[in-house]
Amino acid sequence: MAQHLLIVMKNKQTKTKFRMKKNVITIGLSLLSVVAIAQKKEVRDAGKAIDKGSYAEAKTFLTQAESLLGEANDNLKAEFYLYKGKAYLGTGEGTSVADLMLASEAFKKAKELGNEDAKTGIDNVTNSLIQSAIKDQNAENYSEAAKKLYAGYQLNEKDTVYLYYAASNAVTAKDYDTALKYYENLKDLGFTGIETQYVAINKSTGEEEVMSKVERDLMVKTGDYIKPQDRVEPSKSGEITKNIALIYIEQGREDEAVSALKEAQKANPDDASLLQTEADMYYKMGKKDKYKELMEAIVAKDPNNATLYYNLGVTAFEMGDNEGAVSYYEKALEIDPKMTEARLNIAAAILSKEAKIVEEMNKLGMSKADTKKYDELAQDRKNIYREALPYLITVMENDAENVEAIRTSMNIYYQLGETEKADALQAKITAKEQK
Repeated sequence: MAQHLLIVMKNKQTKTKFRMKKNVITIGLSLLSVVAIAQKKEVRDAGKAIDKGSYAEAKTFLTQAESLLGEANDNLKAEFYLYKGKAYLGTGEGTSVADLMLASEAFKKAKELGNEDAKTGIDNVTNSLIQSAIKDQNAENYSEAAKKLYAGYQLNEKDTVYLYYAASNAVTAKDYDTALKYYENLKDLGFTGIETQYVAINKSTGEEEVMSKVERDLMVKTGDYIKPQDRVEPSKSGEITKNIALIYIEQGREDEAVSALKEAQKANPDDASLLQTEADMYYKMGKKDKYKELMEAIVAKDPNNATLYYNLGVTAFEMGDNEGAVSYYEKALEIDPKMTEARLNIAAAILSKEAKIVEEMNKLGMSKADTKKYDELAQDRKNIYREALPYLITVMENDAENVEAIRTSMNIYYQLGETEKADALQAKITAKEQK
């Protein structure tokens, strides 16, 4: 009997233990259910906050949900990362690079988990980076522009043109180490920058616009756009090599600069721009005679190239050889009479003689001899104005909207006492500024 009771009791204990285990499992399942419900609620609340434009509030909800994300299913995770991307992107206006990169990583994860809206999010991040970079560039904040363009490249490494513009901005910012890294990356990628641009003129604005081929062709068919063109952008390989060489020179690495150019010339023997680059490099090194020798060799190979004579003029002017500069500009105009820049630079070269006269005038005293000398110098100054003026007038005749020519001519007329002509040009400038 006792033995029987003992067996019964053992059975009861076993049943009790089984029930207890079952209860523990039930409690565990309940906790997981509560966690899942909490996750869903916080993710949904984040979505509602984003819809209201309350991005900071959305980030708070997402932070609460993220610690429990490991237990969520893929659909909930995808939704979480989509909302995280939207929260850190915000409106895209003024969003920091750090937040934009966090947004892009979140969108990428959402895309990997199968969310179809994530690609649009990545495109929006890229657009925000590029638009912000353009604003920075226009505001001459080149360092920030370079960072944003490089970030845009990182989002899609097929967009190598962003890396190219990032390098250009880094050069302008004088961040040569960063620029060199970007340019060398472009060389390793075999970037040339050769592309076909599909352009047409918007009839309502009169401005040329670049579009995709399909879009351009459709716009032309509507009649809203005219004069379609397929324009092939030239290779940027020579420019990239040139900039690498010039950065080496800036860093005092002249041997590496020469080596970089020789290597490029060996790989591209027919690229005339590399000879120009070599000339520029020697100019940068201060070897002006070598520069002039190379430039004249280039001109000999292509004697009807107005741009080459123009470049020789720029260098001569920078070397202080005003007469030589004017001579080169005049030669450029013989080949291309419509080269506005050459005429403007001739006027600038002539007007640069004024500084020495003004300096001499300022040194004079009040004696009779000094007063006489002052009057002579004042006349010389007016003669310089009259010498430069015809070039500026021709520029305005060919390009009535050239503000530089208008403003300079206006100032000359005021100095010459021709107030009526000066006032007319001032009115033109004022009208342009009010548009």
